[in-house]
Amino acid sequence: METNATYTSFVAVGDSFTEGMSDRLADGSYRGWADLLAGRMAARTPGFRYANLAVRGKLIGQIVAEQVDVAAAIQPDLITLVGGLNDTLRPKCDMGRVRGLLEEAVERLAPSCKQLVLMRSPGRQGPVLERFRPRMEELFTCVDDLASRHGALVVDLYGAPSLADPRMWDVDRLHLTTEGHRRVAEAVWQTLGHEAQDTEWRTPLPATAPPGWGARRTADVRFARQYLLPWIGRRLTGRSSGDGRPAKRPELLPYEGPGA
Repeated sequence: METNATYTSFVAVGDSFTEGMSDRLADGSYRGWADLLAGRMAARTPGFRYANLAVRGKLIGQIVAEQVDVAAAIQPDLITLVGGLNDTLRPKCDMGRVRGLLEEAVERLAPSCKQLVLMRSPGRQGPVLERFRPRMEELFTCVDDLASRHGALVVDLYGAPSLADPRMWDVDRLHLTTEGHRRVAEAVWQTLGHEAQDTEWRTPLPATAPPGWGARRTADVRFARQYLLPWIGRRLTGRSSGDGRPAKRPELLPYEGPGA
């Protein structure tokens, strides 16, 4: 493990969380924490290169099949791997298979880079988190074990009170807002040993008056119509929001994008 190192290249592996949803830019594309982290690294390292192989909706088996070998072949200085959470949200989930695939990914990625970074993903407060919390925590126990055995760093987003706040999540209730992604980038930055730019990223947001009953019901109806029902439809038909989508940034190229 080497912290506060100078990394000249970075490959991000994962699903919608790493793709950057819902940190939407003016042109309709997504930025996200990985782009923000790459921007910080590029600002301090001339010639810094970045690839982002993430695709929304991917399960851990798809990440292993489609992204892991590509990332390993590139042999960058830094790799981040976040996957498995989509599996835990499926009605039927074989956690033994998920753990095995995650282990396979780590065993193939860790030797191919100077530093592998894993994460305990954030969870939004609410009934969805409570329903799937046991699976999520089983996944995170596996992440911790793999990190200790393979010299990976772990970014603990699950234990950050700020990221559990519903106000950090978009209206789809599945993806972080722009502020949420900024805090994740800060968390990874600090875990890599760099000087903090925001020492309070874990701090909860100031308390505000909760929305009234009518506003909550309107939000619930909008969420169900625009997000929940289409999500259920995809599950029933075996489709994914990432079907047919290419990797966000498939080649390791010099990065001149948004910074912190």
